[in-house]
Amino acid sequence: MSAAQRQKQFDLNRRHTTAPALNSTASNASISISTSTTTNNKNNNTETGNPKNVVSPRQRKLQTSMERLQVQQPNVSRRAAGSNWMASAVGGGPPAGSAPGSENTMKEQDGPPPLTKSARTRNKKKAQRNRYLAMDCEMVGVGPNGQDDMLARVSIVNRVGEVLLDKHVKPRQEVTDYRTSVSGIRPQDIANGEDFAVVQNEVVRLLHGKILVGHAIRNDIAVLNIRHPFEHIRDTSRYKPLCRLVSNGHTPSLKRLTMAVLGQEIQTGEHNSVEDARAAMGIYNRIASDWEKYIEKKNHQQQHF
Repeated sequence: MSAAQRQKQFDLNRRHTTAPALNSTASNASISISTSTTTNNKNNNTETGNPKNVVSPRQRKLQTSMERLQVQQPNVSRRAAGSNWMASAVGGGPPAGSAPGSENTMKEQDGPPPLTKSARTRNKKKAQRNRYLAMDCEMVGVGPNGQDDMLARVSIVNRVGEVLLDKHVKPRQEVTDYRTSVSGIRPQDIANGEDFAVVQNEVVRLLHGKILVGHAIRNDIAVLNIRHPFEHIRDTSRYKPLCRLVSNGHTPSLKRLTMAVLGQEIQTGEHNSVEDARAAMGIYNRIASDWEKYIEKKNHQQQHF
């Protein structure tokens, strides 16, 4: 076979091979177009609500997932749900058969929401400040020549000097000596004061379970007609190491102690019960560590005798 014949035979074979491929490509394109047209028709039928449309399992699964995302799941946290957390986890609401309005009742029983960390810290610091309280009272004279004491004003401050109570007390007897130059009390101050029993109850409530600081505090306790545990009292007039240091073992005045320990001058004129209570607390704060060690050592010695 000559070269020209071989070339002609090669061209014929190539034409036979290429024709089926082209026919196959055209057929595939036709099928693709037909499929696309069918898909578009199905989508159009879906949008127009054609009941003959059949949703594939994959599309049905996608629709279910989208519906679940749109539904808000109930909070099944035990802390958030309170005592009814099991019912919340199961049904997201009150248990079956509960009476109308029981949901509000359960919310009220669960109490307030839990405090944040910062709120707990503030409450803890507040409790520490209020564990030590200082009290001072101002008195007026009753009876012959005003020799007997009667409560006219009481003030209580916490460890940082914040005033928790400061009230004048209505007189229960005829006042024969207001002692204004010392007490600072005048008739109009106590004329509209509160009843003694009311103030007494407030003082008892504030001092319950607290460490009471004051100067000659037994006099204030006596005029209030209340009691306080001896081991919870810190009397600046009876702390022996301080008395020996300031007044050679004698009972020092609050004015002298304040100047010696704090370097402050008080009681330059009429006394003020708030100022005196703060001064007593300031003295205690300055020597609190040594004072508490002194009490522990004294108690330890008494236990071994």
